[in-house]
Amino acid sequence: MNSHYDVIVAGGGSAGIAAAIGARRTGARTLLIERGPCLGGAATLRNVVTYCGLHTQQRRQVVFGVAEEMLAGLRALNAVSDPTSFKAVAVVFDPEAVKRVADELCEQAGVEVLLHSHICAATRDDDRITTVQVANHSGFQEYTAEAFVDASGEADLGHLAGAEVRYGNDGWVLNGTLGVRFGGIPSDAAMTREALSDAVRAAKASGASEELTSHTGLIARMPVSNDVITYLADESYDARSAVDTSRAERSARRQAQAYLRVLKSLPGCENAYIVSTGPEMGTRESRHLTGRMQLTEKDVLQPAPTAGCAAVGAWPIESHPGPGLPVEWQYIDDPGYYGIPLDVLWSRNTSNLFAAGRTVDGDRGAGASLRVMGTAFATGQAAGVAAAFTAAKSDVTPDAVRRELDRQGAHLPD
Repeated sequence: MNSHYDVIVAGGGSAGIAAAIGARRTGARTLLIERGPCLGGAATLRNVVTYCGLHTQQRRQVVFGVAEEMLAGLRALNAVSDPTSFKAVAVVFDPEAVKRVADELCEQAGVEVLLHSHICAATRDDDRITTVQVANHSGFQEYTAEAFVDASGEADLGHLAGAEVRYGNDGWVLNGTLGVRFGGIPSDAAMTREALSDAVRAAKASGASEELTSHTGLIARMPVSNDVITYLADESYDARSAVDTSRAERSARRQAQAYLRVLKSLPGCENAYIVSTGPEMGTRESRHLTGRMQLTEKDVLQPAPTAGCAAVGAWPIESHPGPGLPVEWQYIDDPGYYGIPLDVLWSRNTSNLFAAGRTVDGDRGAGASLRVMGTAFATGQAAGVAAAFTAAKSDVTPDAVRRELDRQGAHLPD
């Protein structure tokens, strides 16, 4: 494997997939590095089986490009639902199908993918990253590139390379939840969100279990298997700390067993069982890469015209203030989506580094909207295109990035 690339993307979740494909289609030789055994990120490694942020509250799809290609691949496998509403609009998918479609999209685009590989160090020359060091079962390898995209979720690349980052916002960080997948629940069972919530409240009130945190959260029926996914086992932890995250995951798995006991008490659910947990915590917030511009809560809730923006978001502000506390929702004014300028994705102190996904620079409110996977597809593809232009030493302007994104089918609204 030639160790020099035009663009290196750190992280193979929704943002990283879109960034790598966007960069490759712009003409850049691209390497996508993922520490896990598959692509998909939260969609495949964390039991987060909803693509949020693709549609407005009126079910108008506003994110296309690589995101639409993923949806098309899932539809061909009958592995994705129609847009459905909870507090906002999302689609539910089968994670095994996401693995397959992600592999095919990257292969067709010509992206080189390196799995089971953890970026453990990076070097810079003045204001540019030059090299990343990767650890895997072969030992340590070094790769160089002209430009980089940090789609790692924890902004590990930016942190290791000396880019300006921060953890959370103003000392406040969104808590995480362990996705738990339950089987053995017939489709006609009386297992509604309201019924489960009432049963959890009753169990907590009776003292039957001290291990239950939240009684409200997303509950979704999956396509293909008809299994039920719940997002109830909340934890607060420092996502930068392996020690603290390990503690949180152990605690959340104990919660999963407690939720199973409650679930089995519902009529028709007596044979319920846990198919899987996580395996990783669903971390909502960690480090942010400091951009040349920060997206604010006002930018999300009171959107300006999106002309000149590199991406759009449509998910409301969904704030999880702490374990067991009610989720706080704030909704976007007309037209139901907001623009994300290129400078929000571009590192302030590292000229060849771009952010994608939840590493993007948003304040407390904006970050609670930007982080979701549908929006991550949008910021990822934009970051990949910008990185490819940087690698080619072309002028990286919003208009040029938008033209290339539209050529790639992103269909950004004016």
